[in-house]
Amino acid sequence: MTNVTKSRPLSPHLQIYKPIPTMIMSIVHRLTGAALYFGTVLVAWWLIAAATGPAHYDWASWAFGTILGRLVLFGYTWALIHHMLGGIRHFIWDLGYGYEKHFATKLAIANLIGSVVITLLVWAVGYAVRF
Repeated sequence: MTNVTKSRPLSPHLQIYKPIPTMIMSIVHRLTGAALYFGTVLVAWWLIAAATGPAHYDWASWAFGTILGRLVLFGYTWALIHHMLGGIRHFIWDLGYGYEKHFATKLAIANLIGSVVITLLVWAVGYAVRF
């Protein structure tokens, strides 16, 4: 008996599939979910510093105020918004809508564009209110 599957992979791998927006956004959704764990630790650190006293709070505020700190906060903001929009996209699917290929692709692209635009708006409003 000849095994006809010897020359084929046993299961498909990422090299087999052509990346499409829905696949990429699914991967990014998982990555942003993992990044939110790290960002939430930073939020907890900031809250603990605020509760501990002015010296700790000033040090935490200084750390978040550096260029690296602001870059991390910007990334955390984007990850939070992107993950939220991805969750809404999945909720739409859970309701039984949006399975059509073209609509799902447009929704995935809108998820990416929307997360960038909303993140920029949040930071713009934050800076406008700050001064």
